[in-house]
Amino acid sequence: MFAGSPALNQPGPTEFVFHVFTAVPEFQVLLFLLFLLLYLMILCGNTAIIWVRAHSSLRTTMYFFLSYLSFVEIVYTTVVVLLMLSNILGAQKPIPLAGCGAQMFFFVTLGSTDCFLLAVMAYVRYVAICHPLHYTLVMTQKLCVQMVVCAVSLAPFLSLQLTSLILTLPFCGHRREINHFLCDVPPVLRLACADIRVHQAVLYVVGIVVLTVPFLLICVSYVFITCAILRIRSAEGRRRAFTCSSHLTVVLLHYFHCTLVYLRPQSSSSQDEDLQFALIYTFVTPLINPLIYTLRNKDVKGALIKSISSKGTGEAL
Repeated sequence: MFAGSPALNQPGPTEFVFHVFTAVPEFQVLLFLLFLLLYLMILCGNTAIIWVRAHSSLRTTMYFFLSYLSFVEIVYTTVVVLLMLSNILGAQKPIPLAGCGAQMFFFVTLGSTDCFLLAVMAYVRYVAICHPLHYTLVMTQKLCVQMVVCAVSLAPFLSLQLTSLILTLPFCGHRREINHFLCDVPPVLRLACADIRVHQAVLYVVGIVVLTVPFLLICVSYVFITCAILRIRSAEGRRRAFTCSSHLTVVLLHYFHCTLVYLRPQSSSSQDEDLQFALIYTFVTPLINPLIYTLRNKDVKGALIKSISSKGTGEAL
């Protein structure tokens, strides 16, 4: 039905342009500075965690996974921000289909890895709090490495299947505007000039594997963790409860908005809502997570201050 469409038969390779937040120059500058500031805060917060893990005695299993999570979130945000900032201030710069596919692949891969690591970290918390005497026997270095390898292997496999399938779709016209700030799956699917029911079904399957299954594992882990913490009647128990509740809040925020974007039916979803939700799991959760483990964690703060002070003393000598 699309073969005779003039828009579909336009010559030239398919290109996309991103929706500009605003055309008012003053607002463009404010948005540019705001997102740049958020990106720098994400970069500094997550880099601090990696630095502490590498230059201090905090080499426990939790910080092993947290350092990997911080690295993933740095790259995850960078994949989006650099192109986003260039489009806010400048004119609408077209991105070819291959470039859009590359950004989509890395974004889905890193986002999926993020979800898997959050589930793994919830399991680590469960073992540490509910079975402290068996913690060192269960959470061996070999098991930790295997879980990281599984996370970083499964994520690109799923992302490649989804991205390659979407890139085979025909798109009406030579240049299309994406009502988003990145080449995410739902807004690109809306621009296709073909039946996307199969692609939508694949997206749901990937979404269930990436979002629903890890989320259920996190919920089960925190149910057992909560029961164990309620039996601890001490200041240490309250501290653990606060830390766990803070981390669980970030996890719920991340999974809730991702689910609304990727698992909600297209007919009931709004492009503007998807854009707002994407801002939350692209900027807010990567920013809040390191704050919980730095500003709210005296061990991390102490190790960071000690590392900086020792480095400064060494340079002075």
